[in-house]
Amino acid sequence: MIIAAGGGRRIGGPEALLYRGDQLLVERALHIVRETGCDPVVVVLGASAGLVRDTADLSGATVVVNRAWGTGLGSSLRVGLDALKGVDAEAVVVFPVNMPGITVDAVRRVAALPYPEVLICATYAGMRSYPMVFGRRHWSAIAILANADGGARPYLLAHKSEVVDISCDGVAEGGQVDTLESVEAWGLAVPVQRTPA
Repeated sequence: MIIAAGGGRRIGGPEALLYRGDQLLVERALHIVRETGCDPVVVVLGASAGLVRDTADLSGATVVVNRAWGTGLGSSLRVGLDALKGVDAEAVVVFPVNMPGITVDAVRRVAALPYPEVLICATYAGMRSYPMVFGRRHWSAIAILANADGGARPYLLAHKSEVVDISCDGVAEGGQVDTLESVEAWGLAVPVQRTPA
């Protein structure tokens, strides 16, 4: 599941439409998930969903829209998990589109044990981050407890003895793009803007 719903208020537009080279971040995330063999792939859009659909190549993905995207990550997680209810999957890999340092190797590392009971977090310098893997047994409770910017954090804290931390140091970077300074640091181009008619 790729969370691509943020409005990017501090960077001038949705993170999904930032460019890295000639590829949008949402397209890059989709490519990473496809390379790891995850199927199906759910992309959760929110801010400027129509523009993202018109601009990005999301073919092969199930695209859902979180109309309450402004309330934070938790609502996007709920929308994405709801889209997976009828899918025969034991676990789901989750990461937000605004983490351009996530790699195929990182996703493969955390997704090596896709069982219904797993709770896995990538770590960078010992700090938990994405990608994460949620076994199916946890989906309903995560959806209930997911909150604004914390996403699944309340559930993970309540089940900390079950969480497996997997270091992704050396194969990925854990920083997020959420300011103009971070856009520049990652060498990204600002989001595409719709030209007024």
